Amino acid sequence: MSRLEIILCAATFLSLLFSAGIFIYARGAVTRLLAVSEELGDLQQMTNAFANHLQAVYQLDSFYGDATLKGLLDHAISLNEQMETFEYIYSLTEETPDTLNLNDTEEETN
Repeated sequence: MSRLEIILCAATFLSLLFSAGIFIYARGAVTRLLAVSEELGDLQQMTNAFANHLQAVYQLDSFYGDATLKGLLDHAISLNEQMETFEYIYSLTEETPDTLNLNDTEEETN
């Protein structure tokens, strides 16, 4: 082998090694992003459920007008609105109606 062939083989090997490393890193990053997306979606659902429950309790006759519960309800609603700013993250793993329709169509054809 000539010196040029050795250099080209070494460059090719290093390029393949670098590409494999980038692929492994990107795959891990996407996996972590999807895990965070699912967790944020769960947190959003729990916050919604808490705010709804708190509102139901606040509207009961025995608690209606309680300032402490009203403050807690306002805080829960504020937290829920703040969580909605992260919708672009947790919507990565939620199935949209279009996705659900495509899945139903695929199941019907099988």
